[in-house]
Amino acid sequence: MENNYNYNKKFEKEYDVIVIGAGHAGCEASLAPARMGLDVLTLTVNLDHVAFMPCNPSLGGPGKGHIVREIDALGGEMPRNMDETMLQIRMLNTAKGPAVHGLRGQADKKKYHQRMKQILEEEPNLDLKQEIAETLVVEDDEIKGVVTKTGILFKGKKVVITTGTFLKGKVIIGEATFNAGPNQQYPANKLSGSLEEIGFNLRRFKTGTPPRINKRSIDFSKMHEQEGEKGLTFSFDSPPFERNQVSCYLTYTNDKTHEVIQDNKMRTPLFSGVIDGVGPRYCPSIEDKVVRFPDKGRHQLFLEPEGELTGEYYISGLSTSMPEDVQYEILSTIPGLENAEIMRAGYAIEYDCINPNDLKLNLETKKVDGLFSAGQINGTSGYEEAAGQGLIAGINAALALKGKEPLILDRSEAYIGVLIDELVTKGTEEPYRMMTSRAEYRLLLRQDNADLRLKEIGYELGLISEERYQMFLDKKKDIERTLEFLRDYQVTPTPENREKLKSLDSGALKKPVKLAKILKRPEVDYDDLKFFAPELPEVSREVKDQVSIQTKYKGYIDRQMSQVEQFKKMEDNLIPEDIDYSSLENMRLEAREKLKKIKPRSLGQASRISGVSPADISVLMIYLEQEERENKDEE
Repeated sequence: MENNYNYNKKFEKEYDVIVIGAGHAGCEASLAPARMGLDVLTLTVNLDHVAFMPCNPSLGGPGKGHIVREIDALGGEMPRNMDETMLQIRMLNTAKGPAVHGLRGQADKKKYHQRMKQILEEEPNLDLKQEIAETLVVEDDEIKGVVTKTGILFKGKKVVITTGTFLKGKVIIGEATFNAGPNQQYPANKLSGSLEEIGFNLRRFKTGTPPRINKRSIDFSKMHEQEGEKGLTFSFDSPPFERNQVSCYLTYTNDKTHEVIQDNKMRTPLFSGVIDGVGPRYCPSIEDKVVRFPDKGRHQLFLEPEGELTGEYYISGLSTSMPEDVQYEILSTIPGLENAEIMRAGYAIEYDCINPNDLKLNLETKKVDGLFSAGQINGTSGYEEAAGQGLIAGINAALALKGKEPLILDRSEAYIGVLIDELVTKGTEEPYRMMTSRAEYRLLLRQDNADLRLKEIGYELGLISEERYQMFLDKKKDIERTLEFLRDYQVTPTPENREKLKSLDSGALKKPVKLAKILKRPEVDYDDLKFFAPELPEVSREVKDQVSIQTKYKGYIDRQMSQVEQFKKMEDNLIPEDIDYSSLENMRLEAREKLKKIKPRSLGQASRISGVSPADISVLMIYLEQEERENKDEE
């Protein structure tokens, strides 16, 4: 069978895991199995674009920032790389509850790439090579390796595809179109054909970027400055970020901007029929926003620096594929950008991706054993979503080789679990973007407690060092000790205590109460408690935040924990892999077909499949109970 593949020479070394692509998904998919002791090969189109940021030079925000912190807790590299190379960091949504707080950081794109490439190069179990994968070698529905453009066969026991937007990539700028990957890199044109030969039905998605402009041509005095905050980090284990930070700037479109776009509407590839791919609903181009929302007076634009040693600025919110002359005309109408000089024109890019319904919850494909897929090839958008999937795919490739059960995070454990569950169970008809509203247990899945939720798992996998784990255990002890102190310490209604509460605009104190009850008051912060209890434990900012949240939101948290218990019962009710859905005659035909296609792992996952009703779930539940009784009788 092997001789049917067109290759010139077989590479002598056989790898445990081969990763195709070295973007954000590929880097995590490579490092995880390598750090778990396996031999890994990473193939990339261009070594100068490892962990490249072809779109915005930033990470995080609500939902996305949650994923970055979960990656850190599981032992991934993205958060630490960001902390080492970022220009600015802020906490967003602080006026709202802790469930939707989200870290957002601005990266120095060049430094981010350079450090991540160095990390991959220095990993002893990892080989990094500039090669273009063109053919997947499959025998008896099992992956065996990869053939490259230069005709080399690399043999591997597991393969993870993380090709991003490179599969048959096509760049579109107005009337101009050409085959290219992001940032006009070389596209991967033949791997799509190999996937189709295996039996994958590919779809066409689209994403886009705004123009990059020269700093010296920007009038910042007409914009609102957005400064960073000190003391914040993405990794729980990084020292507080205290370096000087570079500001971002806020400006807006206006009626003149929208008039230019409307006047040139038919020159826009999005409306002229040039673009075939489906774009992201939650991150549309500026022309799409103006046409869809004609009554909106302005749209926010966020100017982000791309690095310390470059004058390029990224205009977040101005993604476009309009002709370059129109892009100049648009910029001339925006306060502060009247004389903006475009260094790189905005563009749209179309690319091939798979249907995520063809994946299992461990991100292994259903069609080929040992073949995993992660990132934008699965129909997602965003660096964070890609890295989260890459980490899980790499971990599960390693666990499969070690003969261990896969790591499957459920919806109550992590945003990464929500992301993968929705992709695999529901699929997506457009580039998927993570938002806090997608998580029904978001009060439990906060960005501040990702380590408490997942670090034990990262340590057990071997991805968290002993030193980092001990720091985590010390933090847990501090939290438990402090919470116990608050529950035990009694505050009496002395004149001094009453006066202090009055100064905090808090209610009266009529009888002795525990210190925890004082902290429950919205207007009282942890540091305020020192007045009432001089013996209050001196703890880190992170511990203070954790104690405050767990105390103030205890009732809500307990309620969600109760909901999770019910959810877990459905998730723990596993469905046999060999179940014959066609034999369930009391179930509707549509439901049987959907269940047969998705092959849900549990009753819980089955209940989330579109087209499967509660009545269908009842039929399935009765069947599983009957099977269990029959098996017990046989025993």
